[in-house]
Amino acid sequence: MTDPIADYLTRLRNAIKASHRIVEMPASNIKKEITKVLHDKGYIQNYKFEENGPQGSIKIALKYNPATKQNAIVNLSRISKPGLRKYVKHEDLPRVINGLGIAILSTSKGVMTDKEARTEGIGGEVLCYVY
Repeated sequence: MTDPIADYLTRLRNAIKASHRIVEMPASNIKKEITKVLHDKGYIQNYKFEENGPQGSIKIALKYNPATKQNAIVNLSRISKPGLRKYVKHEDLPRVINGLGIAILSTSKGVMTDKEARTEGIGGEVLCYVY
């Protein structure tokens, strides 16, 4: 697999379109950090890291509105790809839908959102947009 983050986002996207409650995928450290950010910002209901086999897995419980059955995540898009990395300075951090969505960045201080990176005053690689 050449791009595990794109695979992670695609599995989430497919589970949302199929209205699944839980999605399971292979784990890695970057996927675990992205999952923690999505949970902290309220885009997923819960998550669990399982240590089965050499790699382990991540189980994610998706969050749906009980009245309308609509998912909390409307769109997931990969920005920085293996063939074309996107790095930004702290002055040029992106604002997703004028602040309604989040951009997930990989910085020297770990994986964080654009708002956290703006307050820390650091830039990094823009991994994906979530709204």
